[in-house]
Amino acid sequence: MQQLRLIPKVDKVFEWEAIRQLSTRYPRPPLLKGVRAVLDRLREQAKAKELPEEAFSESAICAEITRELALLTAPSLKRLINGSGVVIHTNLGRSILPEAARAPLNTIAFSYSNLEFDLSAGVRGSRYSHLESLLCELTGAEAGIVVNNNAAAVLLALSALAAGREAVVSRGELVEIGGSFRIPDVMRLSGVTLKEVGTTNRTHPRDYSSAVTPETALFLKVHCSNFAVVGFTAEVTASELVELGKGAGVPVLADMGSGNLVDLSQRLGCDEPTVQDFVRAGVDVITFSGDKLLGGPQAGLIVGKKAFIEPMKKHPLLRALRMDKLTLATLEATLALYRDELVALAEVPTLRMLTASVAEVAARGKKMVRQLRRRLPAAVSLGFQEGTSQAGGGTLPLLNLPTLLIEVGVEGLSANEIEAKLRNSAVPVIGRISKNAFLLDPRTILDGDLPDLQAALASLAGEFPSPSC
Repeated sequence: MQQLRLIPKVDKVFEWEAIRQLSTRYPRPPLLKGVRAVLDRLREQAKAKELPEEAFSESAICAEITRELALLTAPSLKRLINGSGVVIHTNLGRSILPEAARAPLNTIAFSYSNLEFDLSAGVRGSRYSHLESLLCELTGAEAGIVVNNNAAAVLLALSALAAGREAVVSRGELVEIGGSFRIPDVMRLSGVTLKEVGTTNRTHPRDYSSAVTPETALFLKVHCSNFAVVGFTAEVTASELVELGKGAGVPVLADMGSGNLVDLSQRLGCDEPTVQDFVRAGVDVITFSGDKLLGGPQAGLIVGKKAFIEPMKKHPLLRALRMDKLTLATLEATLALYRDELVALAEVPTLRMLTASVAEVAARGKKMVRQLRRRLPAAVSLGFQEGTSQAGGGTLPLLNLPTLLIEVGVEGLSANEIEAKLRNSAVPVIGRISKNAFLLDPRTILDGDLPDLQAALASLAGEFPSPSC
């Protein structure tokens, strides 16, 4: 307890020259908060155990305050390195934008734009007009509109087309995705009465037909993009549902979720429908995400027949769900790449990572390791083991992509300790642990990540080299 007397008062600390220097860089509120936090922590540590005398020196306390201020004032949202192998990682921001979106983002963010101004007529325009023609060109739909995410798209479509009436949906398609987003909850919020048909694993055309009443506003089909029902199953296809709808005079709304614009069946060996498939099947309204398989920013895209899209453009809910100019700019740049499928596969990071072969990933991983080893201390070891990558983001749940994982070992550290240290490094590194080994998947590590990855790995051994590979 004698050491408590060595802890200076706050006003005394503010007299120190080093703190005066800090006051020229930081406003007083965070500076005061940082000083108090360090002194309180020092007080608690002194109560718990005997500390070395140097812990109470002016230089040591100032160094702690400097570190505390860096933490207090650092942005909460920060760049990190995704070594998890999950391509569309919801917790890590889902899809990375293509390089083609960088220039439009910078241009629109730092200048005025024609967001809601019709340049040809010189009158107020609509922010929704910027993407509609491109959406129609790519999907073959008659009309389109974009809101801030797919949940919003479903909510708007239901509210505009079926509020106060019934929507018929298969029990096997009443999905819940991350963040507790449930289709039944969205339907209730939109004022639509849910009418369930079929069973969890089997739904037939007759189930929809027998459910039709004068209160039926639409048939709803939800693509189960984040789980799969296998075995003794049956579902009504989009084409079948459209035919049933025509016979009953009931439109069809399809929530596709992941929003795939490229046929990936041959490249990934999975049967994932495209938006164009649903348009060709005659589905009246289709909603999908912008930041999943599409590989763009967070957005909810709605395409379909003009008669059903137009009421959504006039719905009062649309203003609450509208997207901003930055999202419009980056989404337009992303969508433009899909005018050439091969260009999209090469330049949209999400598609490029998903379709990279195991040989390509292994070659990248081995090259990374060669570069990293040249500058890492001997205490850090890098090896290889086979594994799998995943699509993530509620897409392609059965897809396991073969990969070559980088195993990170450090003398004296367990896999859990390595994981914690890398997660809390200057540029956080996220990996995974399997069978007591910490692993990094080169499939989701970017070339530009290498300098910071090398610095983070070197710091595991207590070394802090200049971040260069």
